[in-house]
Amino acid sequence: MDDLTLRDFVEDELEWEPRIDAASIGVAVEDGVVTLMGHVSSFAEKLAAEDAVKRVKGVRGIAQEIEVRLTGRPKTDDDEIASKAADVLDWDVSLPDNEIQVRVQNGWVTLSGEVDWNYQRDAAKWRVSSLPGVRGVSNAISVRKRASPSDIKARIEKALVRHARTEASGIRVSVVDGNVVLDGVVEDWHDREVAEQAAWAAPGVVSVEDRLRLG
Repeated sequence: MDDLTLRDFVEDELEWEPRIDAASIGVAVEDGVVTLMGHVSSFAEKLAAEDAVKRVKGVRGIAQEIEVRLTGRPKTDDDEIASKAADVLDWDVSLPDNEIQVRVQNGWVTLSGEVDWNYQRDAAKWRVSSLPGVRGVSNAISVRKRASPSDIKARIEKALVRHARTEASGIRVSVVDGNVVLDGVVEDWHDREVAEQAAWAAPGVVSVEDRLRLG
């Protein structure tokens, strides 16, 4: 697919996504890498724009240059954001009690602490991303080590066979101390995300390095 066609597809997908005001977002494409520019009214909208681009076939990479402009609403103080973030994390029964810490500076939220699963790490980020006044989220939450490298590798490879649309044998998995490296070639961005999600779903995974290439 040529860059002009890909740009049209991306712009159409942004227009299609109801969580986004696409009129304030510009799109540039070079060699399959999409650059998003402009501004949005919330950090959640910025994440939604990135998710929309990932759904488009042919996207090889994304450069996020969207600015969050909190227009049309009163400024929210950092201590108020921190208090609301702590509340929404406490209310989520899927998250461990008293394991996640919140720090806020100039509207930017930093999450730290330790959880048992990566889905909990992701859930914590999504819970705070839509709060009023949030300009960005740094997710420094770590995942506890819980399994041997050989067990992690076997579980990931089985998950790839179950879920990936592409030939799972084309994806190589290596594990050292809970740190997973994925290498090989996949068909599109969706397959790449499926492989990465499968890796994160294995117990004991503390990080995933995605070296997969789009073929």
